[in-house]
Amino acid sequence: MVTVDPEALSQVLGAIDLRVGVGRREHLNENSLLALAPGDAVLVYVAEGAVRGIPPLDSGCRLDVDRESHRVEVDARTSPATLRTGDAFLTLGDGAVALEAQEATSLIVVALELAAPAPAVSAALPGYITVTGFDVLEPAAAALVESMGPVAPSSRPARQSDPLICRLMATTVLLSVIRAWAENGCAPEGWPHVSKDPFLDRVIEAIHEAPGREWTVERLAGVGAMSRSAFAERFRSTVGRSPADYVTEVRIDAAKRMLEAGRSVSETSRELGYASDEGFSRAFRRRTGMNPSAWRRLPVPA
Repeated sequence: MVTVDPEALSQVLGAIDLRVGVGRREHLNENSLLALAPGDAVLVYVAEGAVRGIPPLDSGCRLDVDRESHRVEVDARTSPATLRTGDAFLTLGDGAVALEAQEATSLIVVALELAAPAPAVSAALPGYITVTGFDVLEPAAAALVESMGPVAPSSRPARQSDPLICRLMATTVLLSVIRAWAENGCAPEGWPHVSKDPFLDRVIEAIHEAPGREWTVERLAGVGAMSRSAFAERFRSTVGRSPADYVTEVRIDAAKRMLEAGRSVSETSRELGYASDEGFSRAFRRRTGMNPSAWRRLPVPA
């Protein structure tokens, strides 16, 4: 079984920031198809029944989970030809795929939209992953995703907070799927590589280790042993954004976790290197659409 570095896994999970996460329930008759278009990131949970992929889901590995002992065995050679009740499937939209029902099937389908490109995710994960026995490995997350696809639309008016709650629920389930895939032996050897560039990996690791440091382009270039101009161009072309933008993203991700843990806005602002609470609040609001104090009061899904 491949052992994943917990810190590296935290970096990947911490880079995920959803703008939208909306679930729906799809009922398929035997041999019916659910098409997932390229470019669409989608999480699918098999609530009941069975589906197979077209093309076959032959990426990753199979987790054989004993539902009584919870013992997990890994077969790294093959993915499951069929996903059954309690299994989960994630595609980042790299290509078109369809799911064909093998019998009467109920699926929870969660449409995902990342708030910004996440190079740590796209560089580290395959185009799609499967987690067999997800309901056993992550029972709380499985129960949560079941509630995201109501059988019938509610007749009550949508409340203002509903999109936010849906996004938090979808984030929790998505992180649980990736964690279950990685921690139970399905990640490839050496996973994850955030940038697939050893010099930039060193820079990205330094940012995550000390997000509150005064990270100028010159200082980051020095960590990567490159000139300022060469570093800036290489970082943008590889990671997909400027070094300053990436530093801000890592800081805001860290701020979310600190605020959820009960840290004050001022304490979080100082620790993450902001000159004032006002500057921190503006940066946080631009990334999340909320003030830090409002985020701090949000209930955190179990």
